[in-house]
Amino acid sequence: MRPELLEILRCPQTGGRLALEQPEYRGEHIHAGWLVSQAGEHRYAIRDFIPRFVPESNYADNFGMQWGKFRQTQLDSYSGHPISANRFWGATGWQPESLAGQWVLDVGCGAGRFAEIALRAGAQVVALDYSSAVDACYANLKHYPNLHMVQGDIYALPLLREYFPYVYSLGVLQHTPDVGGAFATLPPVLARGGQICVDFYWRRIRTMLHLKYLLRPFTKRIPQAKLFALLESLVPTLQPLSGQVGRIPVMGRALKRFIPVADYTGIYPLNEQQLREWALLDTFDMLAPEYDRPQTPGRVRGWLEAAGIVDVEIFHQGHLVGRGRKPS
Repeated sequence: MRPELLEILRCPQTGGRLALEQPEYRGEHIHAGWLVSQAGEHRYAIRDFIPRFVPESNYADNFGMQWGKFRQTQLDSYSGHPISANRFWGATGWQPESLAGQWVLDVGCGAGRFAEIALRAGAQVVALDYSSAVDACYANLKHYPNLHMVQGDIYALPLLREYFPYVYSLGVLQHTPDVGGAFATLPPVLARGGQICVDFYWRRIRTMLHLKYLLRPFTKRIPQAKLFALLESLVPTLQPLSGQVGRIPVMGRALKRFIPVADYTGIYPLNEQQLREWALLDTFDMLAPEYDRPQTPGRVRGWLEAAGIVDVEIFHQGHLVGRGRKPS
């Protein structure tokens, strides 16, 4: 943890400032210690350079597992293709030069695929996740001096209110117990005049007919290690099969939805090994999460407008995207 992060951390229980106790430094960084609320009733550990505001085990455990196994898979610096960058800039509509030197909050950072893009633009990025994915993200991106890691709960963000000029949460909110409640925690930490971007799975007939929604009631109850082992054995067969079905004229794209595998053949310019790795990662991501709750454009717009966000835009870019600005 970099010492300057302490200035914007707040106790998630009281909202008050936190005092640093018993710090252990590695160079200029805080490797271990405690963050203590003003009255001393709440204590939060700093472990392995990351302040921890959540229980060690929680509903997002599967995400910690998957990012531990696929730590670098979706990083553009690893794949060699701007897949994450294209999604990030296309969804947010922001410009790299606008982020330089600004504080940016990434809620649900996973292994850091989008945090890497903001860091490269020169932003001071606070990358927050509920799961142990924070350790994968830190391992991937710790060489950036502008990275600040936090393990925290979206429903109790341990952060200063109205501080961040840019806030985003991509690919995350539909996996929370209360999607609207999770979104509602983001505008309060957005600075006045700041910009926010979120995305979701789109709730439409085409989405809900996906075979994963028939399988998930069963697969999400399978112990994660067993489910992963099962998919490791099945994906090498299902992924090329999906690619073959996708090449069927007219109906191929629709028929692929009845094969329970994430197949990016013809979508991303990945080699065969990368396609297999992405397929295993995202198939596990489809079938393992405790929650998977697609949203409608009207509901997303309603959340943004109810939070006082203006210049609201709702559109589809792979996911259902909502973005806008907090009035100055």
